[in-house]
Amino acid sequence: MLKSILVFFVAALILAACESPAPKAPVADRLTDFVDPFIGTGDHGHTYPGAAFPFGQIQLSPDNGTQGWDWCSGYHYSDSIVAGFSHLHLSGTGIGDLADISFLPVSTDVTFKEGEKNGDFVNRYAGKYKHSDEVAKAGYYSVNLKNSGIKAEFTVTERAGLHRYSFPEGGQNNLVINLGFAINWDKPYKTSLKVADSTLVTGTRLSKGWAADQHVYFAVRFSTPIAKSMITNVGGEDRTVGLLNFKQKQVLAKVGVSSVSVENAIANLDSSLPGWDFEATQKAASDAWEKELSKIRIQSDDLTQKRIFYTALYHTMVAPALFSDSNGEFKGIKGDVQKASGYKRYTVFSLWDTYRALHPLYTLTQQDRVNDMVKTMLDQYKQTGILPVWELEGNETFCMVGNHSIPVIAEALLKGIGDFDHELAFQAMKATSLNDRDGMGLYDKLGYMPADKIQQSVAKSLEVAIDDWCVAAVAKKLGKTEDAAYFARRSDNFKAYFDKETRFMRGKLSNGKWTTPFDPASSSHEGSDYTEGNGWQYLWLVPQNVPALIDLLGGKDGFADKLDSLFAVKEGVKGKNASPDISGLIGAYAHGNEPGHQTSFLFDYAGRAWRTQEINRQIQTTLYADKPSGLSGNEDCGQMSAWYVFSALGFYPVNPSDLKYQFGSPIVQEAKIDLGSGKVFTVKAPLASVSNKYIQEVKLNGQTLDRVYITHKEIMDGGVLEFVMAATPNKNLFK
Repeated sequence: MLKSILVFFVAALILAACESPAPKAPVADRLTDFVDPFIGTGDHGHTYPGAAFPFGQIQLSPDNGTQGWDWCSGYHYSDSIVAGFSHLHLSGTGIGDLADISFLPVSTDVTFKEGEKNGDFVNRYAGKYKHSDEVAKAGYYSVNLKNSGIKAEFTVTERAGLHRYSFPEGGQNNLVINLGFAINWDKPYKTSLKVADSTLVTGTRLSKGWAADQHVYFAVRFSTPIAKSMITNVGGEDRTVGLLNFKQKQVLAKVGVSSVSVENAIANLDSSLPGWDFEATQKAASDAWEKELSKIRIQSDDLTQKRIFYTALYHTMVAPALFSDSNGEFKGIKGDVQKASGYKRYTVFSLWDTYRALHPLYTLTQQDRVNDMVKTMLDQYKQTGILPVWELEGNETFCMVGNHSIPVIAEALLKGIGDFDHELAFQAMKATSLNDRDGMGLYDKLGYMPADKIQQSVAKSLEVAIDDWCVAAVAKKLGKTEDAAYFARRSDNFKAYFDKETRFMRGKLSNGKWTTPFDPASSSHEGSDYTEGNGWQYLWLVPQNVPALIDLLGGKDGFADKLDSLFAVKEGVKGKNASPDISGLIGAYAHGNEPGHQTSFLFDYAGRAWRTQEINRQIQTTLYADKPSGLSGNEDCGQMSAWYVFSALGFYPVNPSDLKYQFGSPIVQEAKIDLGSGKVFTVKAPLASVSNKYIQEVKLNGQTLDRVYITHKEIMDGGVLEFVMAATPNKNLFK
């Protein structure tokens, strides 16, 4: 049947060619066409739709002005007003900050009222829109504000943002710069604004929030002279606002920012965006994204799947963000001016999330940036004595648990990436591990963190044990035998939390007794033994030593049966104060939060790889979608999307520092990964589909593999990995 259809199709093409001129060669799909920045802006994804450059310094996006958890990025798809367009944004976090340097075009007269709250100002002047009037692409965002008739467009370069405002006839051509605008945790404490000349405005915004002391200096160049201006403080020096009026109906504005000085902001702006051609700038941004997205080129019959995949890949590259200026300067952790020499400084390191899959993805596609990111982390160690925990805009937030710069650095060192100082790296990892912070003194003394002394003790200790394994691996690599043995022993501390009676990881008191009462489904966002999770989810957080966990659970069958029950629990989360981060549930498995992201791959270790394949296809097809609510939980700076990218390819780094990737279930028919060294790694699964989720055979460069993983070296050597897929499981494969 298929053959006859093909014959008919070819004949029809030949006949058409005889009757009409030869058609032009089809234009290859641009991968940017499959990027939809609105994915994740609904539900609890917490992404933003605005214009961003790959790993760029500015993220230029609309803010609704609404306070609340679902507005952590400044924007939520349920909203319909624009309080302003600001220049720095967080992608998918669970805490809100940034949204700095807010611009709002207004076509009516504007007055400022002393002491007026931002919300009241927004109610008077905010733009209103419908989603049908928005356009979001990689590197571009626009919206038509229906109440004012203004069209606002934005694009970006690596270090600058470009605005274009088209004002309607018959109205005012006004632009408000609101340095007092703030959402959620953010609170400015010192702001200033200056009209330097007829086309240049400069200013400062210093704030406290999640970033304890954030410094933003900025400069704006306009395409047309400012006709009139007014600058005032509506509530003290923390609420500077400016009103600029123009004679022209179309106004362009170029904006540069710096954490150091106005002079640096001007230099960033002028070096990154010397001209005024909006279309050329937009195309350059799109081309930059095309180049990055092309590092993984997939083939799929499903356009929806391509939109999900390439939007996910896009979301893996909006953070971390460039932080050092064009001259290398940046705000240090202690507030002083530091300089990055020979590398680019980055910020926004959501390491509790991103060490799991995002940074491992970079080791395949962004090796130069991996080197710079490691140097960034090591420089923070030199400034403070410990590695970053959750760094934000030159501040250490100490958010979340564990010391997860360690696996990121260990992975880079063990994979042979970069030219950073290995001895300094080990010194930093060891010092951070031994630093008496967040219960570490008790952990080292007792072999566990007691629940009556330390909150979230189970989660903290399990995460630290992962870090310890990484330190041991690096020590072994560098020939530090005693350190390797010491940290290897510490990496087994997870065993202290295993309760043989309940067969869960439980909180343990100083006297050695378990915390009671105990319900593995019970969750409390604050004050429990777990971090944004419960006993069901944290049982599996031992990626560094899965065989030992298998032994604790009674062998492979006992382990696999228990793992099966995770996905079958009828009520996976209980409690009035259960963490809202526990989302994307399949039974008690919570894909919407990161501690469980390796869990579905653990069947591989117990002889039931077919269950990993089955569950992964369920996650891929039910918990990701090409719509605003297309993410099952916070994007968390790229981790949620990095899971999808790896999983769609058919493998995942359960323990990134062991240099292996466990097989899952590829959902794309082919993928070519540009390794940046002139080599390409190709994954082929021509029969892969929603129903064809089970692996029947795996070949690497034509040789059948009898193991359920591939190594990092095998990928980096280039070659072809082939999956034979079918709709029924091969339960004897990888036994």
